[in-house]
Amino acid sequence: MAHATLHPSIVSLVSLAANIAANHPGQGLCQLDKLKQFGVTEEQIDLVVEIARHIRDEAAQKLDAKFDEAFNACFSAKGAEVPGAIPVASAACCTPTLTGKSCC
Repeated sequence: MAHATLHPSIVSLVSLAANIAANHPGQGLCQLDKLKQFGVTEEQIDLVVEIARHIRDEAAQKLDAKFDEAFNACFSAKGAEVPGAIPVASAACCTPTLTGKSCC
């Protein structure tokens, strides 16, 4: 199997996005200077950051919804809704970012 290579700018963008989406303490900040040196524009970096944050936030919402669903089932009578409970989020696979950008 042939070993595929990626341009270093793509590797840096992926690393930046992964760090942000994973809530890594370093946030991928070490990639910013590299990306500037590769000629990646601020707008391109901003788009990657927006998508990564959206994926991170969407994952957290889905995890919270699963917890809330299990919590409600545990404490409600025959699965009835607990007053004031947080509703379970929709099961959509991919939703757009706040500015309408697609993450898939």
